[in-house]
Amino acid sequence: MWTTKDIIRFGSLAALLIAGSCAAPTNDGDGLMADPIANHPIAVEPSYRSVRLPFSATDAGLMPDDAAHFSVFVSEYLNSGNGAISITAPSGGDANSAIGYFGERLASMGVPRDRILVGTRPDAGDGRIEIGYMAYAAHVEACGQDWSKDWADTADNQPPPNFGCSVQHNLAAMVADPRDLIEPRQMDASDATRRATVTGHYEKGEVTQADKHTSDKASEQSGISSSIQ
Repeated sequence: MWTTKDIIRFGSLAALLIAGSCAAPTNDGDGLMADPIANHPIAVEPSYRSVRLPFSATDAGLMPDDAAHFSVFVSEYLNSGNGAISITAPSGGDANSAIGYFGERLASMGVPRDRILVGTRPDAGDGRIEIGYMAYAAHVEACGQDWSKDWADTADNQPPPNFGCSVQHNLAAMVADPRDLIEPRQMDASDATRRATVTGHYEKGEVTQADKHTSDKASEQSGISSSIQ
């Protein structure tokens, strides 16, 4: 037989379950609980990057500061550039010297010669050489633009429209090569020599891992002794 206390307990439990089901968030892809990656997508677009440097054939090319800027620019190309890198010189008597100078410097820094494009343009008067390449840039729409949700009304238990935007911004800023967000990189070729060595050891029942050199073991022991002291 139901007592008054049992009825009160049952009524409280039912009210709690009903309240919990009403407050449960939904994630059907249409509401605010949709994936922040879909709400604030990272756009990856190509961008042209260039540097213009003075060149003098009679002064042996570049001044030290300009040479440093050139080295940094080429390093960025090797890390994140896509496709070819171009050398554009003002048309005139020094065009061939400038193109040859920068072409050799690019090759010496590791740029394949078949990725170096050269050309001339009408002289604008400054005589500068332009080095340029295409790269990819990642960006997200500005955060904090949609304040349509009333934060005082949280009965639906859903986050505001700006949820996840700052995280997406941080990812876009930190990714080393935005091309990785479009498609995965190609894997490097395997080390056939090492593979054959490991397979040979395995077939003979020998240890497959590489043995550490005596000097490496001595360095580890020295490090352990120093940490103990």
